Amino acid sequence: MIIYGKQVCLHILEKHKDRVKVVYVAKKGILPQNLFHDYHDKIKFLEEKWAQSMSKGGNHQGILIETDEFVETTIAQVKSSDKVLFLDGVTDVGNIGAIVRSSYALGVDAIVATNVKQLNYAAITRSSSGALFDMPMLVVPNGLDLLNELKQLDFKLYGADAKGVPLSEVNFAGKQVLVMGSEDKGISKRILQKMDEVISIEMKNDFNSLNVSVATAILLYRMR
Repeated sequence: MIIYGKQVCLHILEKHKDRVKVVYVAKKGILPQNLFHDYHDKIKFLEEKWAQSMSKGGNHQGILIETDEFVETTIAQVKSSDKVLFLDGVTDVGNIGAIVRSSYALGVDAIVATNVKQLNYAAITRSSSGALFDMPMLVVPNGLDLLNELKQLDFKLYGADAKGVPLSEVNFAGKQVLVMGSEDKGISKRILQKMDEVISIEMKNDFNSLNVSVATAILLYRMR
């Protein structure tokens, strides 16, 4: 998979050397000297037009890398976690990338996406600034089945909804699943019915909702 952009590429080059196949450089001096030395045998220099072609017109900032394809985690690993985030129908890669960054920073053990056919992991890697490479994640076709299995393993399920119990009134369990729905539809009805508790963020001013990535970060921080 092709990743581009200075910040995300440098993060992967510094932290995930074993997953890098080729480093494409289209801007002189873009690589720090130590990385240029470390990857000397994998560096290929590109003309701007080829860099633009490989990034499909995206802002490559003079560097692209080819990495191994993202390998999804396993359901067994999700079950062995303590803190799981479920994304129900969330599809925007910008939002998902921001959620991955917050999840990694705030100690989420695994992310599960459901009610989506597939995810663009290259785009999510870019929008997460490379945090996806550190975060176990998978797509499951039937999230309801997995949630039922997690309940049997003593996880408590919390669903985010504007009509839920205010965060300040909730005592959170040690083994947690937080379910976030899409901004337009929220959590699907069948999944919402499975929640042990429906929670909400108290608003100081009258406003419909927060961006899903912002809301996720707030909830994860308060649930720690």
